[in-house]
Amino acid sequence: MNELTVRHERNKTSGRYVIDLGSGHIAKMTYSRLGVCKIAIDHTHVPEQSRGQGIAMKLLEFAIRQARINHDKIVPMCAYVYEQFERHEEWSDVLADIKNCPYAQSA
Repeated sequence: MNELTVRHERNKTSGRYVIDLGSGHIAKMTYSRLGVCKIAIDHTHVPEQSRGQGIAMKLLEFAIRQARINHDKIVPMCAYVYEQFERHEEWSDVLADIKNCPYAQSA
């Protein structure tokens, strides 16, 4: 998956991370901005024929790098993102405090 490039598209209130998979197919992870330093990742999609190849993880790792660069915290509203944050303690520096957050995915 190293040859795939993640593109970041955004506006003032939302954005997405996109990988062009060719033949008109894209993988994407979308988010909404909840404030100056907080984003809620709300959806991850990888086309069925491209699943199981680490593409969703590549999108998430890019999102985490961007959050660190921009000093953002991530609210994991998407089930995939929530599960990955549960598995990767090393990402806790970009995880928003979700204990009392009404936007967070409940497991």
